[in-house]
Amino acid sequence: LKGPREEIVYVPCIYRNTGRKKPDFLATVDVNPQSPHYCQVIHRLPMPNLGDELHHSGWNACSSCFGDATKKRNRLILPSLISSRIYVVDVGTDLRAPRLFKVVNSEDVFWKCNLGYPHTSHCLGSGEIMISTLGDPAGSGKGGFILLDGETFEIKGNWEKGDKMPPMGYDFWYQPRHNVLISTEWGIPKCLGYGFDPNDLKKGRYGRRLNVWDWTTHTYVQAIDVGEDAAPLEIRFLHNPDAAEGYVGCTISSAIHRFYKTERGDWAAEKVIQVPSKKVEGWLLPDMPGFITDILISLDDRFLYFSNWLHGDIRQYDISDTRKPKLVGQVFVGGSITKGGPVTVCRDEELQSQPDPFFIKGKRVPGGPQMIQLSLDGKRLYVTTSLYSAWDRQFYPDLVKDGSVMLQLDVDTEQGGLTVNGSFLVDFGKEPEGPCLAHEIRYPGGDCTSDIWV
Repeated sequence: LKGPREEIVYVPCIYRNTGRKKPDFLATVDVNPQSPHYCQVIHRLPMPNLGDELHHSGWNACSSCFGDATKKRNRLILPSLISSRIYVVDVGTDLRAPRLFKVVNSEDVFWKCNLGYPHTSHCLGSGEIMISTLGDPAGSGKGGFILLDGETFEIKGNWEKGDKMPPMGYDFWYQPRHNVLISTEWGIPKCLGYGFDPNDLKKGRYGRRLNVWDWTTHTYVQAIDVGEDAAPLEIRFLHNPDAAEGYVGCTISSAIHRFYKTERGDWAAEKVIQVPSKKVEGWLLPDMPGFITDILISLDDRFLYFSNWLHGDIRQYDISDTRKPKLVGQVFVGGSITKGGPVTVCRDEELQSQPDPFFIKGKRVPGGPQMIQLSLDGKRLYVTTSLYSAWDRQFYPDLVKDGSVMLQLDVDTEQGGLTVNGSFLVDFGKEPEGPCLAHEIRYPGGDCTSDIWV
């Protein structure tokens, strides 16, 4: 909370599915208002291969290694969602100009772990790095975990033990004080790979469970059902390491569930926020969900934020009472229901009229708010607009044509409230190699979605 203000951020940028035969790259973006390069990409590190689909990233060392003076946060781990390669990037030599340190080939992931489609990476207190996966090498669902050595970055094998495995995987968070790891489920990779097919709904191809693991024995011990086709994605414990609760955002059902430890010692979940679908014409389905794609909790555990990628709004909730989140901030920055577009809203439980199209610095922003990252002091919320290239192309073709953007919202941390910073725009439509799709945001010193306190 008392860390220095962010000056640069790292953002994976994707060319897969854009029609441009270019490798994905890691962008270094200057976010220091005093800098002459404010809101500019100051460095690009291209990957050595095409078609990776860089997605999320993590650190070789984070707060779980606190107290170990030998550990340095100097390597950024970049799993590739589609190619299954894992890139290790050196950010220690030059913070502002990262360089490639190592490539873990997909064959090693396949043969050593019988896993593929890696997603979330977290460092462990042991110094190892753990990466969750969506499936097996053939693209069927399988929620396992890859372990990397924290020094050599060689694959050590699987984290999980025993015969029981969840049918799907995605994100995870662990909490050693409660001897637990909880993972989530997006869907079956070979179905997701081509876009969103409504025919896949009701066929068990999207996730519906939170999967509970025993932290000590690495065994799968419990499944918590959050509803058919819920597709629970990002999961966050409260940052307080004593807390035995947190939240998960369910994409297709557009609900936030609070998960918690019961008096019996097992785990349960309850729905605490429901974003109502809108009755629409001119869209894929007659009901348009909000499509909650990213959530985060402020470092002081006071506020919960999430993005509705299709509806186009970002929300801030006061979670002082964790069972009763209270909406205190909301802003629309794009989305599929803006006035003058192809979609007509016929019935809306929340809005009186369709939102205006979102413009900033004279540019109409395509797409909707997706990945979010909060400053350490909680006063600035950064937003990017790309979800996943195959779904971007389907839901927001203009986003693929024009490129995504990064925005910044100012946060009222006293009463609650969100406002767009009208002077901040990073336009990834103006990249030298052509418009690209910018995804997750990371600070060099760690942030509220990378770091776990133990």
